[in-house]
Amino acid sequence: MGWWPLGIVALAGLERLLADRPAVSRVRRATLAAAALLFPSLWWMGALTFPGYLIASVVYSLFWGAAALLVPPGGWRWLALPGAIALAEAARARWPVGGVPLSTVALTQSDGPLVPLVRVGGTVGLTIAAVVAAVAVAAALRRAWLPAGAAAAAVALVAVAAAAGPTGRPVGAIDVAVVQGGGEQGTLAVDSDPAVVFERHLDASAAVDGPVDLVVWPEDVVDVPTDVAATPEGDELADLARRLDATLVAGIVADAGPDRFRNQAVAWAPDGTLVDRYDKVHRVPFGEYVPLRSLLERVADLSAVPSDAIPGRGPGVLDTPAGRLGVVISWEVFFGDRARSAVRAGGRVVLNPTNGSSFEGRQVQSQQLATSRLRAIETGRWVVQAAPTGYSAVITPGGRVVTRSGIGDREVLHATVGLRDGTTWYTATGDLPWLVLAAVAVAAAWALTRRGRASPDRR
Repeated sequence: MGWWPLGIVALAGLERLLADRPAVSRVRRATLAAAALLFPSLWWMGALTFPGYLIASVVYSLFWGAAALLVPPGGWRWLALPGAIALAEAARARWPVGGVPLSTVALTQSDGPLVPLVRVGGTVGLTIAAVVAAVAVAAALRRAWLPAGAAAAAVALVAVAAAAGPTGRPVGAIDVAVVQGGGEQGTLAVDSDPAVVFERHLDASAAVDGPVDLVVWPEDVVDVPTDVAATPEGDELADLARRLDATLVAGIVADAGPDRFRNQAVAWAPDGTLVDRYDKVHRVPFGEYVPLRSLLERVADLSAVPSDAIPGRGPGVLDTPAGRLGVVISWEVFFGDRARSAVRAGGRVVLNPTNGSSFEGRQVQSQQLATSRLRAIETGRWVVQAAPTGYSAVITPGGRVVTRSGIGDREVLHATVGLRDGTTWYTATGDLPWLVLAAVAVAAAWALTRRGRASPDRR
């Protein structure tokens, strides 16, 4: 919702809940605090699997419970808490089944003054900074001015580094049109007619106001039984690229056998030639594939996910006449390493063709837009997000949303998008330095606690 101060206040409240409590109490309180966040904000999972939503909400809440075990009960908890929460958030962003990095501490700060820190430390660094800011608040409320000042100074120091650090450099610009065909939310692929979705986007493309250099269609709006180049839909897309005299990138789902498929971003040149394609690497569990399918199909109805996506390999880039384009398909935008690898491979802009039409309401769509803003700041690149039913958006490297569509509407967004080279500190280093810092802070807090030094909040 963008109410970023509540994230800091809540974390300060969590610090109070853990203060001087035994291990069992710390685990219980932190788990319940996480459940209060995750059960409401992961509700969208029910559209994929309601039992999975319940299990995931419980399991991911326990990650915060485990984090509480990493925090000593005494005054040195102030040193350990930022690292422990950051480690827990990083763990659930990776495990199980590839992780679910939604409803995170970092996302609570996507509209706040700390968000530029992601260009230094990514979401791990932003999480640490948010918890350190909360520690500063908690310490100030206890009138422990020295630790409060130290925490505030640490956040300010990293903020100055973020402001002074590299953001990439402009090397040109292209005119982009983002096509959103519109339609009803809460519609699963198995319950929709692919031909209707395709025609909606063809019809919407008539509103492209040329000349443009690049036209972007969403994920999964072209469903074909074989390689798209050998289909009538492929011929129509090639004709559209020629008619618009623009590079066209479209989201293709192509069957690859009776129970497998590929989720691709495919590019056509202005002359209609198919020039490149990228296969999605990071798949959605229970959306694009079912982990342990042979076991689960004995006890659950898996008809909504009848086949599994074949994962691609390597960084997401498309070489096109409009430039080398970084690509993160839908779910991949939630994983900083995917956008980072695309930029390190030469992507001068990041495209996020996505499809949130399976989910009712705006919960997933809002979190995805917030995440796309984080990826833009992290990488120093413009981000172009294209969705069949919204949100479609264009975002600057500073995280500002230049233009955004409505939900369910048929729209074409036009924007001039900068092409950029160079790296941010996060693009260059990734998460590892910040994960090490988090682990060191936790270890140091326990070492100081066990050595019996005076508590930093003891006056």
